[in-house]
Amino acid sequence: MSSLKEKLHTKIEAWRPRTTRLLKEYGDTKVGEVTIAQVIGGMRGIKGLTTDISYLDPQEGIRFRGYTIPEVMEKLPKVEGGEMPYVEGFFYLLLTGEIPTKAEVDEVAKEFNNRQHVPQYVFDILRAMPRDTHPMTMFSAAVVAMQRESEFAKAYRDGVNKMDYWESTYEDALNLLAKLPQIASYIYRMKYKGDTIIAPDPSLDMGGNFAHMMGIDKPYDDVSRLYFIIHSDHESGNVSAHTGHLVASALSDMYYAISAMLNGLAGPLHGLANQEVLRWIQGVMDRMEGRIPSEEEMKKFVWDTLESGQVVPGFGHAVLRKTDPRYQAQREFSLVHLKDDALFKYVDLLYKVVPPILLEQGKAKNPWPNVDAQSGVIQWHYGLKEYEYYTVLFGVGRALGVAANIIWDRALGYPLERPKSITTAMMEEIAGIK
Repeated sequence: MSSLKEKLHTKIEAWRPRTTRLLKEYGDTKVGEVTIAQVIGGMRGIKGLTTDISYLDPQEGIRFRGYTIPEVMEKLPKVEGGEMPYVEGFFYLLLTGEIPTKAEVDEVAKEFNNRQHVPQYVFDILRAMPRDTHPMTMFSAAVVAMQRESEFAKAYRDGVNKMDYWESTYEDALNLLAKLPQIASYIYRMKYKGDTIIAPDPSLDMGGNFAHMMGIDKPYDDVSRLYFIIHSDHESGNVSAHTGHLVASALSDMYYAISAMLNGLAGPLHGLANQEVLRWIQGVMDRMEGRIPSEEEMKKFVWDTLESGQVVPGFGHAVLRKTDPRYQAQREFSLVHLKDDALFKYVDLLYKVVPPILLEQGKAKNPWPNVDAQSGVIQWHYGLKEYEYYTVLFGVGRALGVAANIIWDRALGYPLERPKSITTAMMEEIAGIK
């Protein structure tokens, strides 16, 4: 160990007890209008951001422009021959707060198709990267590479009035969102399908075109529509959404902001949860030697898991106090299309036995399943078995909500984000430690 690293190790070991003590003994001490626990704990729960695009209702789950997920699925125009709404119509709702007509959806879909051409240099950059590069690295790199196309950057250089910032930001948003399905599917086919690329079909909607370019048959087009909609936004405070807001608040353009959003989403504590749940369920199947257990056997397994100090992944939510409607929407799809799938039978059993057990255990505020308890299983069923790619799908959907938020941030002139930091010594002084 170098002398610098050894010195740093000594400092860290001496510092950690100070932070631990502040949290344990003085967590409720006020620092201005917040507590020490909130200052140290990642600002959790502090009401310090604004968005009108979505709101996480503890009882109803995520509301998009005031509409619950069941209401969104019911009210938005559906693709002909499909079960799910147009993603383009959903984006119209996120931007305007209004349910579009079929004619309005068709207009947005036509705009997306007209803007979906990806510059060749983007593919050249992807092909220059080692093939074992993580797909999220590829996705983020492809997005930021297109920054040269930014209409906002050009308008800003030309001295556009700040009240008009939103207009070029809108153009950037549509230009980028229209290209994401092709970039995402290109990465998948290049990495995992022998470099056999499928060209886009301009006659298809966004979800249908993505499924086509992925080379996965119906009803995966509906899976794509559902997945992009339910993952689109989750208030402003989660890492990916807040990163997009934060970067855009510096007047960085949409390409910089969405690339940064993807980098935040790639973290194990954020966008990787669905693959962790799937891996855990497959591990349970292995222990059961592939057979479908009875409810009693599954109950015993869950109790054994909890009593050994482990958790059941995919259950619980920091805010929700009922089953995540994003989970429920996927469950309803699975009950129709995956009812004979062995993995889904495990998910179904866990849905029945885990919440009562967690309630009896008494440790979980919310014992119900969240979105990640289901989503990876559906992807696996339709042949998408490359775990590390799942977050790319999440990223395509999340970009819809973040882009809508950034457009409105610019329209309303929201300023640069700049919270104030304080030192550990200052908190100790406030707490009366010294």
